[in-house]
Amino acid sequence: MSSRRNFLKTTGAIGALGMAGLSGCIGGGSDAVKFLLTPSESDVDIKKQYQPLFEYLESESDVTIDSDVAADYAAVYQAFKSGQADLADSSPTIAIQGGNEGVTEVMGIRVAYGAAKYFSLLTTTPDSGIETLSDLEGKTVAFADRLSTSGSLFPLYMLNQAGLDTGTAPDGEANDFDGQWSDHSTARETLVNRDEVVAAGTGAFSVASHVPKGQFPEQFLDVSAENDGDLGTETPELKLLAASDPIPRAPIIVRSELEDAKKSSLTDALTSVSQDALINEDLGDDQQLWFTGVEPGTIDDYAPIQNVIDTLGISLGQ
Repeated sequence: MSSRRNFLKTTGAIGALGMAGLSGCIGGGSDAVKFLLTPSESDVDIKKQYQPLFEYLESESDVTIDSDVAADYAAVYQAFKSGQADLADSSPTIAIQGGNEGVTEVMGIRVAYGAAKYFSLLTTTPDSGIETLSDLEGKTVAFADRLSTSGSLFPLYMLNQAGLDTGTAPDGEANDFDGQWSDHSTARETLVNRDEVVAAGTGAFSVASHVPKGQFPEQFLDVSAENDGDLGTETPELKLLAASDPIPRAPIIVRSELEDAKKSSLTDALTSVSQDALINEDLGDDQQLWFTGVEPGTIDDYAPIQNVIDTLGISLGQ
């Protein structure tokens, strides 16, 4: 196992450069809250996706939502640390770090079509010659954001468990393979379009429809919201190398120091939202929010992810 190291200390400074577009203070009045978004897919307008949720929260909690799009998850973390964010769509990693430091709390866990857990997949192309994870030694693998749970941490964990030396990745370099980090859709497209990239680690939502149903383990078919009839229906076809154990879905987090009444009102509204309230009528079906509701949750729900962090030797430090 690689030596422990401070992950967000090193990546946060880089990610914070993406915060230039954020206004200096939070909102314009006592009823305003800043909601930060992080795009997981480069081909989706995330502000338009979230607009119905913002309107719902404004009507239910008597607040004004002021939203911005952060460059990456590390930038989200830095915004909470510096008091420039009240709420955010977050990776579990950020929720764990914020919880450890008393900076953030989990408001709720996002649910997709009844499933509060999801999966990370490592895929390759059918003609790559890659049959097992050990075949990736010396090869190039594409990942999503470095702090992405399903697009970076769990793929690295699966490679680690397969015997590959993950080195100081994701904040540094792996020893047994070359890693490239971007976002889920870019990682998938890089695998498809660049010959030197022979595998991709992404969330199942990005690639499952490209993988034939017969390749998935029973656990995935029983739990995953992606098992909705679309498995293997998209082109080009991809081949499954490995699927993770179920992962708690990503949370919505809140700044710990937000006034209690506002925090409680927003949390109650968020965990009561219906699927219909999240639909933007101006967007196509494939551009809607990936989640259909939010269920109550706490930082304790993310213990499986803490285990992955510990195994990879990452210390979410100051």
